[in-house]
Amino acid sequence: MGEEINVREIFISEEGKLKELEAPIDGCWINVTAPDSDDIAFLNSIGIDEDFVYDSLDQEERARFEQDEEVIYVITKLPYFNEQDRDVPYRTTTLGIAMKPGYFITVCSFRNAIIDDIVQGRIRDISTKKRNRFLLRVFDRGTIYYLRYLKEIRRLSNEVESELHRSTRNQELVAMLNLEKSLVFFTTSLRSNELMYEKLKRANVLTLYEEDEELFADISIENRQAIEMANIYSDILSGMMDAFASVISNNLNVVMKILTIVTLTLQIPTLVASIYGMNVELPFMHSQSVFYWSMGLSGLAAIVVGFILFKIRWFK
Repeated sequence: MGEEINVREIFISEEGKLKELEAPIDGCWINVTAPDSDDIAFLNSIGIDEDFVYDSLDQEERARFEQDEEVIYVITKLPYFNEQDRDVPYRTTTLGIAMKPGYFITVCSFRNAIIDDIVQGRIRDISTKKRNRFLLRVFDRGTIYYLRYLKEIRRLSNEVESELHRSTRNQELVAMLNLEKSLVFFTTSLRSNELMYEKLKRANVLTLYEEDEELFADISIENRQAIEMANIYSDILSGMMDAFASVISNNLNVVMKILTIVTLTLQIPTLVASIYGMNVELPFMHSQSVFYWSMGLSGLAAIVVGFILFKIRWFK
């Protein structure tokens, strides 16, 4: 998970750029990361429900929206990359968005790439005073990162597949399993977002202009595209894991088959050697050539058994 550092930031857009403020004013954006008790009290003072703050910090919370008088609460799921987690670096996190007259508020448990892009001015045509457009820009940036991370997951799965072609080790299979976990996180969150988008559009709680309507339609299309990509990649990974599991099982069968052939081939020579190793009277035991006869017989028996196994195609 990302680094949880408590931050409260207040911005307002001026001439296409964000300007940081000391106190909230009309038309500002308030971003709170890892809120503490002071932040929760501050949000309560401007009319934001405390339960919404806790829901925004819950990583298992599903995407949804609700309206409470003049405040619209939105919970959305965003992707993030955690470079410190080598096993499952691609996961999803919860972002809470509250819109009320004069304010646009975001709450998250740790800083993510989408918020960073907004703060650092990487998103064009964004205004804190246009709350509905701001909301759509957050959605749009989230779907862009979903598609970007899905392509990265596909690239990593191709690398793991190449390694598996050279060496079927447990390490590569575990890596594929971890990538499949990321795809499960993405698929679940994307579907949750899709339902939230549909309900938000049907509810008509947002006043959208024609340009905003087109942007919302593009977001829905890209979200569905991300769902399809996640499903396809997950199916591919599942198929590869099943295939390589079968390869490993087949390799084990080959090893067991070889051991069985060796055991059967040596069984009769071992029997001959065991008989002449007994401390009893045996035919030809006083002959000086009995050792050579017994070794020859053992070798001949091994050849005969090997020939029989070859004829019944055990070596194939």
